[in-house]
Amino acid sequence: MGITFLQGGEAILAERAITEVLERHPNAVVSQLTAGEIDLGAITDALAPSLFGDERVIVVKEIQDLAADLAEEISSYIEDPEESVELVLWHKGGIKGKALVDKIKKANPRIIACDALKKDGDKAEFIRQEFHRLGRKVSTEAVQALIDALGSDMREVSGAVSQLASDVAAGKNIDEAAVAKYQQGRIESTGFDVADEVMERKRDIALITLRNALATGTDPVMITSAIASSLRTLAKVSGANRGAKSFELAGALGLAPWQIDKARRQLVHWNPTTLTAAVIAIAQADADIKGAAADPIHSLERAIIVMTGS
Repeated sequence: MGITFLQGGEAILAERAITEVLERHPNAVVSQLTAGEIDLGAITDALAPSLFGDERVIVVKEIQDLAADLAEEISSYIEDPEESVELVLWHKGGIKGKALVDKIKKANPRIIACDALKKDGDKAEFIRQEFHRLGRKVSTEAVQALIDALGSDMREVSGAVSQLASDVAAGKNIDEAAVAKYQQGRIESTGFDVADEVMERKRDIALITLRNALATGTDPVMITSAIASSLRTLAKVSGANRGAKSFELAGALGLAPWQIDKARRQLVHWNPTTLTAAVIAIAQADADIKGAAADPIHSLERAIIVMTGS
């Protein structure tokens, strides 16, 4: 069947190309492998001849990260390919794995460029193609508005195009006003928005706000930092003289009067036991996010559940 070589770091373009290959072979047995997650021999096993001669599509992603032994498995296959196999190889670009790339290109594969879309002109063309794929028309101003708002993440751009195509009435041109309305509907939540809901111990709202913050690009590290900072503020204020005015305590505590007033309102939801548990939970979440856990987002959610529990 052949070899398809995807070259470039734009993930959404590579994923689209892989999907197109799979659609051309709807009855094929599909195996998808990613460098860094496969053991020695896995590629050879996937490419081994089928007893029944079934059509197969073998996808190996991010081959620039393949260990030498695994790269050799691909090289050996290329020298004697199977007629019933479509081998799809994705290299994200750069000089890593150049020897393997050279061998692949000597085999005359079908090459699909998946270069990162850095220029506005390339991004604009991508957006137009996305709308065309969905059977919708879009104005030049709307295309530029999407680039201005979301142009650093083409996956997010693609999601916005799909949402706009769904939201705007069929047959109506998608214009700049539709993009502006879409942008206004996106909830921009920061780490301190999450922290505020945690300090109020509103579990459901805190978890929703967390998801919104993550979806709009807030770094999980900034969220744990904001929560930890809010907990430190609570701890400082909890030990202060309750009868003193906030402006009288500001200097000694190193806080603005409004911060002290806010913390005093939040402290009605806390006691020494729950505050101690919260400090331990956020410390663990911070360690998880910085590399100690396989799923740091789950760890952060679990910490919020602990902090907002009874």
